[in-house]
Order: sequence, then C-alpha cells, then structure tokens
Amino acid sequence: MNIQELCYLSAGEMGRLVKSRQLSPVEIVNACLERIEATEPVLNSFITLLPERARAAARQAEAEIQRGYYRGPLHGIPVGLKDLFHTAGVRTTSGSRIFDTFVPAQDCTVAARLAQAGAILLGKLNMHQFAYGPTGENADYGHMHNPWDPERYAGGSSGGSGSAAAAGQCPITLGSDTGGSIRIPAALCGIVGLKPTYGLVSRHGLTPLAWSLDHPGPMTRAVEDAALTLQVIAGHDPQDAASAQIAVPDYAASLTGNVSGLRIGVVKEFFEAPVDPDVARAVQDAVSLLGELGATVSQVSLPMFRLSQAISNAILMPEATAYHRELLQKEGHKLYPPVRLRMEAGLFISATDYLKAQQARRHFNAQVASLLREVDLLAGPAVPVPAPPLLTNQVEIGGQKVGATAALTQYTRPYNVSGTPAISVPCGFSQEGLPIGLQLAGRPFDEPTVLRAAHAYEQATSWHQRRPPI
Repeated sequence: MNIQELCYLSAGEMGRLVKSRQLSPVEIVNACLERIEATEPVLNSFITLLPERARAAARQAEAEIQRGYYRGPLHGIPVGLKDLFHTAGVRTTSGSRIFDTFVPAQDCTVAARLAQAGAILLGKLNMHQFAYGPTGENADYGHMHNPWDPERYAGGSSGGSGSAAAAGQCPITLGSDTGGSIRIPAALCGIVGLKPTYGLVSRHGLTPLAWSLDHPGPMTRAVEDAALTLQVIAGHDPQDAASAQIAVPDYAASLTGNVSGLRIGVVKEFFEAPVDPDVARAVQDAVSLLGELGATVSQVSLPMFRLSQAISNAILMPEATAYHRELLQKEGHKLYPPVRLRMEAGLFISATDYLKAQQARRHFNAQVASLLREVDLLAGPAVPVPAPPLLTNQVEIGGQKVGATAALTQYTRPYNVSGTPAISVPCGFSQEGLPIGLQLAGRPFDEPTVLRAAHAYEQATSWHQRRPPI
C-alpha cells in the first residue's frame, strides 16, 4: 500500500487494521506527515504541526496495542484540531497572531477525550480569524485553499479542517460550527461534516464565538468516522454550563444501511432561495435516491427560514462582540479588517434587538420542532453554490448577486439557531468538478437517525470515494 492509498483509508478502516496488527500507528502517522509535507505548501491547512510529538505518540500507541491494551477504534489514529481547541503545551492561536504565543496549561474537554481514546494529535488547523467568517480567509497565517481547486475557498471558519481531511492529510479533524463552520467547508471540500446537537459535545476550553450558537463536531471522509469520533467526544461535561445530561448511545450501531420507514421532508423554501442549478439538481437526485432506498419523501414548509439569517445575526454578533470587546478596544487595529468590522457592528445591536431576536428564535425553533414531529429528517442543500474563487465578496446565483457570507450560510444557520443536529454529506459535483453537499437535519439528540440516513446514502453512492487532484 503506497502512502496516498494509506492516507485515503477511512479512520474506521485504519482502526480495524491497527486492532488486528496489520497496520501500525507509526506507519499511519509517517504516511500522514509525508502527505502533509507534499500538499501543505499548496493547501496551508495547518498553523502548528507536531511531527515529533505525533511520532512519539504513535510509538507509544503501537507498544500499548502490542501489549494487548487496545483502547478502541481511535487508538493510534491521527486527528487534527481547529486552532481554537485549547491544547496543553501547544499554542492555540484562534487564527490570530495576537495569540501567536498563547500556550494553554490544559486540554479542552474534546482534546482530553480524544487523547484518552488513544488518538494522536498531528497538529492545529488553520481557521478564519476567531472563527468569524465562512470563507477560510486568514491574513495572519495565510488563506486556506480548496484541494479540488486551490484558487477557490476551502470554506470556513473550519477551512483547514476541511482541506486537511479532504486531501488525505488527516483522517479525522475537528471543527466548530456557529453559523455553518463545519458544514460549509465539508460541503465545499467534499467530506462529511457533523454539527451535533447543542450541548451534546462540550465547548469547555474552546475559544468562543457566540456562546448560544457554538457547536464543536467532527469532519471526516466517511460517515462511520464521524460516528466513531462523536462516540468519544459526546457526553456531559460539568465544566460546560450548556452541557446536556443525557445518555450517549452507540452511534456506530445506527449505521445499518437501511432507511426503510424514515420520513424525510424536503424544505421547499430552500429551493425558493437563490441556489445554483447544479446544487439543486444534485440534492434533488440525492433525496430521490433515499426514497428509492425505502425512505418516504415529502415536501414540507418552513416559512420562518427566511428570517433565520436575521435572527442569527442579531444573536451571534452581540455575543461575539461581548466576548471579544476588550480585545477589540485594545488591539482592534491588529484584527483582519472584515473580522474587525463584524465585531464593531455588534456594538450597534441593542439589548432590545437581541431580546427580540431571542423571542423570534423561540418561534423559529417551535416551527422546526413542529416539522420534526411530522418527519424524521429535514433535507436540502448544505451550501447553495460550489466553492467560489478566493477572496470573492459576492457570488452570482441564477443571475442574482448575493454576498458571499450570506450565500454560504443561508442553509446552515437555521440549525445553529435551533440547535438541532445536522450533517453535510457529499452528493455530487458541479460541471466544474467541485463538490456539492446534501444536508440532513434531525431532532435534538437524534444523531443516530441523522447518521443512519447519511451513511445509507453514502454507501449507495461513490461520491465519497473520489479524490481531489492535488
């Protein structure tokens, strides 16, 4: 098996070979590091790479497994963390040179749980500064590049996580999602991105963007890998005030390949919004295939979808500004100008506007909950366009010009507002050869159904087997 073939194994496949001792964690880590060396000059996925630490951890994992101490499916498997996950002894920049020398004293809960499971940290991944943008721009550490076309956006804010997983640099990456920052780069880079239910995965030790909208989650090349990662990182954490006290099910057990009896609602308003014809066609074909596989597909209506961007803005912006206010006052001149403008704009949203948005959020969430009593899943595009060219401020969709930020987040933000689980899974390619993502959203804490449908679709198609040309 050559390096590229090894790097494009799924984490699940790697784990089974490691468990049976047909593959060594040392081989996997070395292959990933070679792949990073070959592709990183183009992609710029990492801010901090930890080759010697990773090799030492791989040797330790190999020795443990040889002694019969096997921790589970992620033992000896490389992971990368978006650079707002605090890591003990490893700098955590949050995508800004302002924190270039900030080294946390302890791991965030997600990093600690991954380490306990035996996962090996390869490094910290590039991101939009302070997670405040959906494109993957970063003037401090360099912009992130899409492995399908390096002159296009990787998406954001977890752009490095998306490009690293898609390019075979790392089988599992972690991102955070406040308005789509896991699902957008997943869709644009042609991988799986899961935003879990709000409160399922601890935010303790993550640099916040907006406390009531932030969701950490996995980004992988296979749905099984997202399930295996979620199994490790999910669960109550008393250090996170929003952490839910619920039992964590066996997520991998839900990957039956069977969708018979599932009721899938296609949100009609999603296709009334500006959407690229290639995207609309691929998503409609994907939903039709789920119907052929045994699901019941119907059209549903979410009228408040049209207000979801405004609701999100009026909550996200003041929450982000409140957290970063001192930084804005003291070192605002060091911020990437578009990020600084967003933070400054948050100063002008009044308490009255914020509270009205929270009231509207209650109505919106009630509408989503009502729909999810009629159907098991809501379906639509993850992003309305394939990856736009780098530094594009506007995109043209069906002859209509739309701001890039508004366009990229139009389908993802609703499920941050509602806090419900949502996944992006590859469902096709544009005429230009760029990936397209299908988004499926479910009831709170019903990740098993979301994963079940995504996995069944994935296994019935070959989109996830395609590799970018880089």
